Amino acid sequence: MSSHHIVRDEQEPALLIANGEACHPELLGQLLEWSPIVVVLDSAIWRVLDLGIKIDVLLGDFDRSLDLDVIRAQQYPLDIVHTPDQDKTDLEKGIEYLIARGFPAVNIVWATGRRADHSLTNMTNIVRYKDQIRVVMIDDHSRIFPLVGRYEKWYEAGTPLSLIPVGTVTGILTSGLKYNLHDETLTLGYRTGSSNEAAQDGFVRIEAKTGDLLVMECWD
Repeated sequence: MSSHHIVRDEQEPALLIANGEACHPELLGQLLEWSPIVVVLDSAIWRVLDLGIKIDVLLGDFDRSLDLDVIRAQQYPLDIVHTPDQDKTDLEKGIEYLIARGFPAVNIVWATGRRADHSLTNMTNIVRYKDQIRVVMIDDHSRIFPLVGRYEKWYEAGTPLSLIPVGTVTGILTSGLKYNLHDETLTLGYRTGSSNEAAQDGFVRIEAKTGDLLVMECWD
C-alpha cells in the first residue's frame, strides 16, 4: 500500500479510518493519494500498520491498552490524541478533531460492516455534523452522506440511490428519480426511500424542509 501526502492541500478531504470492515485496497489507495491528513481510530491502528500506510494521527480512548511505544517505533512522527470521553464514539471524536483543526471535509472508511450496532450508529451519527464539515462515508458498495440544503448531481440512468431518514424528514422533493417524492415525509422504520434510481442520464435533485436525510449512492 502506497503512502499518502501526494497532495497536502487542506481543502482536500481528510481521511478517517475506523475499525469496521476493510474496503478494497484500490479504493483505499485512491483516497490516500488525495488526503492531506490520515486519522486512525484506536485499535484499527494494527490493521493499518500491517498495510504499510503512513498516518498522521492516532485517536481514541485506548481502552484496549495499546502499546503506544511500539506504535511510535513504527510510525514517526505521529500525533497521539487520547480522547477518554465515553459519551461519544471514537468516530464522533475523530470528526470533531478534524472540525477543530479546520478541515472542511472528511472521507470515512472502514466504518460499516462487521458489527451491526456500530454500522448503524456510525451511519446515522454523521448527520449531526452536516453543518460543520462535509462528511462522506465510503465502502466497497456505497457512498453515504447527509443532505445539506439542495443536492444536485448528474447520474447515469439506473444508478441506485437510496434516501434514508434519520428520524422523520418532511417536505422531501426530488426530480430525476424513477420514483420521485413530491413534498412527502419519510420516517426511519416506517417509510424510507430505499432502492430508488436515476430515471435517465441527467441531473437528480433532492431537497427537504425539515429533518436529517442520508443520501446513499449504492452499487453491487
